[in-house]
Parts: sequence; structure tokens; C-alpha cells
Amino acid sequence: MNVPSELLYSKDHEWVQLTGTTARIGITDFAQDALGDVVFVQAPTVGTSVNSGDSISEVESTKSVSDIYAPVTGVVSSANEALDADPSLINSDPYGNGWICEIEVSSHIDTSHLLSASAYSEFVAG
Repeated sequence: MNVPSELLYSKDHEWVQLTGTTARIGITDFAQDALGDVVFVQAPTVGTSVNSGDSISEVESTKSVSDIYAPVTGVVSSANEALDADPSLINSDPYGNGWICEIEVSSHIDTSHLLSASAYSEFVAG
């Protein structure tokens, strides 16, 4: 299982990459593996205000449909349009081209509920 050390993780299996006040969001390698082959991604609507914990997207796989939750509060600033044509990017490159959306956060980013790579690895192992 791949768990990049530079990212933060939610207990709902989303990852967060913070760059300034922009949070890029995707699902973890663990989550994509559990889902199986991803066949559809409902992208969040750009401009939508979201609160941490809100359902912002759905990922449909050959096994199930799963909600994707916002790990931070802010406004959806972009969605990965490449997933419209190729939702399997979530399986093949979950931390790269398989990202789901970006959220522009306020000046104060609350990451206290997010896990480090080592804590997330322990969480999924236990």
C-alpha cells in the first residue's frame, strides 16, 4: 500500500495535499484498492461551499458506490475533468492524475483531525 509521507489523510480514506490555501483532494491507494475498478466519478461543482465532513463527490466502482467527504472547509475551486473521460485514473494513479478536486480554504486551515502518513498506515492496519 502506497502512503506518501508529504500528504495528510482522513479516516474516511481521502488524502489532502496542501499548497498555500489550496487543498487538493483524492482517495487513498487503500480506498481505490478496496473499491475495485472505478467506472464513474461524480465531480463536485466548482464554486460550492463545503464544510469538513460534507459529502462532495461519489465514486462508483464495479463493487459499490462510495461518498467522498471534504477533509477541509472551503470552496471547491476546481474539479479533475480528466476523470470524466477516464475514471480509472483513480485506480492507476490515485495520488497523481487521479485527484478529484481542489478546495480553496480560508486563511486558517484546521488539520487537527487529519492523520500523518504513519498514523494513517497504522489506522488501516489496525
